[in-house]
Amino acid sequence: MVKSFIIAGIGGFLGSGARFLVSRFIQISYTSVFPWGTFTVNIIGSLLIGIFFGISERGNFMSAEWRLFLTVGFCGGFTTFSSLANDSFLLFQSKEFFRFAGYASLSFMLGLLAVFLGRTLIKLL
Repeated sequence: MVKSFIIAGIGGFLGSGARFLVSRFIQISYTSVFPWGTFTVNIIGSLLIGIFFGISERGNFMSAEWRLFLTVGFCGGFTTFSSLANDSFLLFQSKEFFRFAGYASLSFMLGLLAVFLGRTLIKLL
C-alpha cells in the first residue's frame, strides 16, 4: 500500500507540474475569456489515459505499477475536474452563457471521445 501511494504520488507530482506548464503556456499564448489551458490539458489527459489503459489491456506491455503511475498518478495530476468546474462557474457568473455551455459540454464530450480514441488507437496497433 505504501509503495502504491508513493508511485501514485510521484506520478501526480509530475502530472501536476506538466499541467501547470502546458496550461500556463496556452493561456499566455491565447488571451481569451475561454479557459483554453484547462480545456486543453483535460482533452490531452483524456487521450493519454485512453492510451495508457489501452496499452495495459494489450498484455504484458505495462506492469501494474506503471499503470498506477501513469493513470492514477500522472493523468490524475495532469487533468483537473476541479479547475474545469471552477472555470465553468466563472464563465457562468460572468454571464458568459454561450462560452459556459460550450466549455462544459465540449470538455465532457471531447474528453470522452479522446479516451475512446486513445483506447481504439492502441487496439489497432
